[in-house]
This record gives sequence, C-alpha cells and structure tokens, in this order.
Amino acid sequence: MKYLGLDLGTRTLGIAISDATHLVATPVKVLRFEDSMYEDTIAPLKEIIDSEKISKIILGLPKNMNNTIGDRANTTLEYKKMLESIFNLPVIMQDERLSTVAAHNYMLEADLSRKKRKAKVDGLAASIILQTYLDIERGKNNE
Repeated sequence: MKYLGLDLGTRTLGIAISDATHLVATPVKVLRFEDSMYEDTIAPLKEIIDSEKISKIILGLPKNMNNTIGDRANTTLEYKKMLESIFNLPVIMQDERLSTVAAHNYMLEADLSRKKRKAKVDGLAASIILQTYLDIERGKNNE
C-alpha cells in the first residue's frame, strides 16, 4: 500500500505518491480548481486512491512560523475532515512550513525557468511534505 501526499492551496492541490516500501515520495500532478472549491478535488483524488491502492493520506499543515494556527491551517483542517469522511482513510497532518520555499530552491538550483517552476512547485511541495513524513516514520520504526 502507498501513501498520498497533498499540498493544499487556494486554487491548487499538489499531489505526490510514495513507493510501496514507503521510502521515496514522487510528485504526480497538480490539480487546479476554482477559488476554494475543494469539492472539485474529490473525483480526481478518488481515481488516484483507487488505482494506486492508497492506505494513508499525508496532508500538509500550513502553520505560521511562530507555530500558531491561522486561517489557511483552519481551512486545511476542514479539508482533512472532508477527506476522512469521504475516503475513510487516515489523514495525517504534516507540518509544511517552508516546503514551498524548499521546492522553489530545488528548482532554482536545477535552473528551471520561472514558468516551469510555477507549474511544478505544488507537486514538488507535496513530495517534500510526504518525504518528510516518510523519513520521520522510518526514524521512529528504527528506534
């Protein structure tokens, strides 16, 4: 079974999937939807969850830098509830502070154009969120 990593924005949802061994996260796609129309992400997610045999969802939690919960994080927590009720899968919240910054930095180092960075940043951020979770989980299992 694989894990699904998600990076929720106001108009985009970055998606990444782990391998079956839970070692590596790979960006898959970015869904675009109308402003705050999160329901529009459900059908494409169902297709991915079914075809990839997803057993757990890792959702990035956009905390403020001072570790408080703001409006974006509250919206993300509501999205978590929606995902849990529809898919009946565990949805784990993963601190995503600086994941988008890290994604931009990786792409700058790879010398990608601004246009290519904009198209790929959300998928890469989802991959960073999922990879962070996988690394933490693997560390806990090795204790």
